Amino acid sequence: MDKDILLAVVLGAHGLKGEVRVKAFTETPDALARYTALHASDGRIFTVAQLRPGKSGEAVAGFREVHDRMAAESLKGVELFVARDTLPAPDENEFYHADLLGLTAEDEAGRLIGTVKAIHNYGAGDVIEIARGDGDTVLLPFSREFVPTVDLQNGRVVIAVPEDSETGEHGNVE
Repeated sequence: MDKDILLAVVLGAHGLKGEVRVKAFTETPDALARYTALHASDGRIFTVAQLRPGKSGEAVAGFREVHDRMAAESLKGVELFVARDTLPAPDENEFYHADLLGLTAEDEAGRLIGTVKAIHNYGAGDVIEIARGDGDTVLLPFSREFVPTVDLQNGRVVIAVPEDSETGEHGNVE
């Protein structure tokens, strides 16, 4: 695949020597050290020279290309990516969120609901966003209960339409 995968975002400068605090989207923040060359969406390359733990989910990184606090401050908000093909293959029943974008979302009977637009995490777990044909979007918890099937081979996810707790009938995400 030729997709870029977001691994981290720069939160701000750290200290005077050009280090930055980064929010890591890897399993653990120290995993960023495996990817010495990260790139921004504008094509700039950042080579990880050193990395140490920060707050939970964060790390402090030093890049060879950043030498002072002023340069580090200018990176606030920069997203850092790697090419999808540099990542290890996921285990069976695992996948990268980026691999889900653009997949068809169907209900359990095979009826089209929409297309996977994004996977969000607002702190309480992952949420799948599905864009419907009418321009509206549907947000559902990204769990086995609501998304029992992720079928990358066939380019689809199956959405279990939630049951209405008062009526016992299945709701409508269309």
